[in-house]
Amino acid sequence: MTAAASVSVSRRAKPQGARLEARMSPELHLTVKRAAEIQGRTVTDFVIHTLQIAATQAIEEASLVRLSLSDQQLFAQALISPPEPNAALKRAVDRYNKLLG
Repeated sequence: MTAAASVSVSRRAKPQGARLEARMSPELHLTVKRAAEIQGRTVTDFVIHTLQIAATQAIEEASLVRLSLSDQQLFAQALISPPEPNAALKRAVDRYNKLLG
């Protein structure tokens, strides 16, 4: 294998980051550029950093369960004084115990 071929193979073997392209208005581009400058970042670094924060926040918010005050009270009451198991729940427990018990 020649030196040129070995360099070519080694370049392909390195993992590459995913690429993202986005079109934006010139006004938004100026705003993003200005924000990046304020933080001392490149535009790319600023966009990646901000995108990571926004994506993490969106995932965290999607995993939260929000309850109204009355629903919170009903949930707490169910934990404090759970209802007696009904017939369907008893059958489900029996099936579970037969399968795994």
